[in-house]
Amino acid sequence: MEKWLNDVWAKIENKLARTSRTPGDKLFAYTSKDGKFVGSSNIAGWTNGFWPGIMWLMYIGTKDEHYRKTAESLELKLDEALYRYEELHHDVGFMWLLSSVANYRLTGNLESKRRGLYAAATLAARYNAAGMFIRAWNGQEKTGWAIIDCMMNIPLLYWASDEIGDPRFKHIATSHADTVIETFIRPDGSVNHINSYDPQTGEFIETFGGQGYTVGSSWTRGQAWAIYGFILSYIHTKNEQYLFAAKRIAHYFISALAARDDFVPDCDFRSPKEPVYKDTTAGMIAACGLIEISRNVPEFEKDLYLNSAIKILKETEEKYCNWSDNEDSIVQMGTEAYNHGGKNMPIIYGDYYFIEAVLKLMNKDILLW
Repeated sequence: MEKWLNDVWAKIENKLARTSRTPGDKLFAYTSKDGKFVGSSNIAGWTNGFWPGIMWLMYIGTKDEHYRKTAESLELKLDEALYRYEELHHDVGFMWLLSSVANYRLTGNLESKRRGLYAAATLAARYNAAGMFIRAWNGQEKTGWAIIDCMMNIPLLYWASDEIGDPRFKHIATSHADTVIETFIRPDGSVNHINSYDPQTGEFIETFGGQGYTVGSSWTRGQAWAIYGFILSYIHTKNEQYLFAAKRIAHYFISALAARDDFVPDCDFRSPKEPVYKDTTAGMIAACGLIEISRNVPEFEKDLYLNSAIKILKETEEKYCNWSDNEDSIVQMGTEAYNHGGKNMPIIYGDYYFIEAVLKLMNKDILLW
């Protein structure tokens, strides 16, 4: 295990030493085309925190000032997005936890703290008190929509409460998490992707298939967001119902993988066998969550979660990582959604969570969530 980790980390260092110094439109890298990173065209795009997040991970792992300076430069560029109120939504946690809040945690930069608090206030303002949920996207027809991904954004609210000594942000986060337990998690541990509520009364109306195969199917990245999101809520609150939720969803995820040809998830656990749409990003996110679960359960429970995470990571590295100098991205075969968007492609958060997981296993990580 130690040899594998050291070998993989050396390959990560070699890859990022090159790609982080190549200028161009990959400033906020999203995917790669012809082997070169292609960045988001929208400064307010939800994935724009992952490239600066990778820079902070590399700084944590190497202490190379180049990565810190690059991350800080990207953070300044994100300032424009803070003023685009009508374009921001539930994913501001992804954007500013991994850029500004990471900077503040690592360097004490007060301007970064202010940016993080602005983002937290924006997220808190989306709370629907009648339904006790955080609204997902914008648009009149989506006023009552909530999404499983938001479990990964609410750590921004936990951080804000801790920083300013005011529990109101934490109350919103836990209220949303409680609603997710009640109306998103199914009895078998699978989860809905999108739920709709009456925005006036808060009454649950229906669920949508979202990025999965169909209504009632099991979009694997949604499962992964829920695993990692709930263990993070447990870490921040020590509320055991969040730990139990994380474990329940994890058990479903691990069992579903065990029934397949390899330990790398498809896009949806309940989709036709053909065509095959892998989603390595779901595996990377889940691996990070499983490692955190292993750190927060009694000794004799740890191996189930830790060994599953290691198996996901090793199989992904062996089969779906590209270490060539002709390819900027690392983790290949991600899928945006089953019925729309790109299939079997590199996506930046696959690289982010892969690097984060490797640092966790090396005990070099700092929790940025």
